[in-house]
Amino acid sequence: MSDLSTVVTSVSVVIDVCLLVVAVIVLWVGAQRFVESAARLARRVGLSELVVGLSVVALGTSAPEAAVTVDAAVTGRPTIALANVVGSNVFNLGLVLGGVALFRPVVGRRALVRRDGVVAILATVGLVAVGGSGTVGRAEGALLLGGFLAYLAVLFRGADRTAVPTPVPESGPQRLPAAVWVVVGLALVVGGANLLVTSAADLARLLGASEWLVGETVVAVGTSAPEVAAAAAAAREGLADIAAGNLVGSCIFNALGVLGLAAVLVPLPVGGEASLALLWLVGLTVVAVGLLATGRRLSRVEGGALVAANLAKWLIDLL
Repeated sequence: MSDLSTVVTSVSVVIDVCLLVVAVIVLWVGAQRFVESAARLARRVGLSELVVGLSVVALGTSAPEAAVTVDAAVTGRPTIALANVVGSNVFNLGLVLGGVALFRPVVGRRALVRRDGVVAILATVGLVAVGGSGTVGRAEGALLLGGFLAYLAVLFRGADRTAVPTPVPESGPQRLPAAVWVVVGLALVVGGANLLVTSAADLARLLGASEWLVGETVVAVGTSAPEVAAAAAAAREGLADIAAGNLVGSCIFNALGVLGLAAVLVPLPVGGEASLALLWLVGLTVVAVGLLATGRRLSRVEGGALVAANLAKWLIDLL
């Protein structure tokens, strides 16, 4: 009987690994289409690529975090809900942003550092503050959501519309492909992320792991896969503003919008592991924004430091 159980487990692991590969391929294709089409639409209406990265692309690629976090909260797994948000932001600022910089230095505009970087720091500090009582309740969640809506209002009110829009015909056939690919690309990204999370979570279950560790690593990496694909695709196309803006915007959305919504629905307990992880996230956010501010770019050496910080966090959790 034990031999049969071992065979079944092995087969399940192989199936999950194959699903992971399929999910990654779907994510890459979807992210490439989504980023290219979003940037094209931004040029047509005169919006800067930075604003698109901080809003449309960031919100779109953060959809898996929102879905998984809310689902975990309402199904009685609040630990995974909070761990997913914290782990995703650590992963985005450490391994993703740092990893992109290792291959191509990431340029950060003044607005990204002074406005959005500061908001990211304040949002992370806000998480520590609201979780200080041991629970992120409905009132605190509403406060986080309100902060996110205020950020979006400021972002669009100050949108750079001075850029000359790309001349395009008024007829639908010229505009339809980009609009359609935005929707199709986002659908592929979200679908691929869901498949990746499902298969990765099943692998974790087969191997055995705590809820916090699963949420902060497996689930967080799975839901952050769209940010990985979108950032890599944007960097490859030379769209540095979208690469950096997407990651910073996603972190703001996760901390304020995603966690705020989950807490409004179900109060989230903040245990010892969560408190330490939040403090680590505050430090990492301050360092990442500070490095972007030095020379308005993130060098390969600085990117390597962020990657090392992310790996060190995972190593500490495993120990």
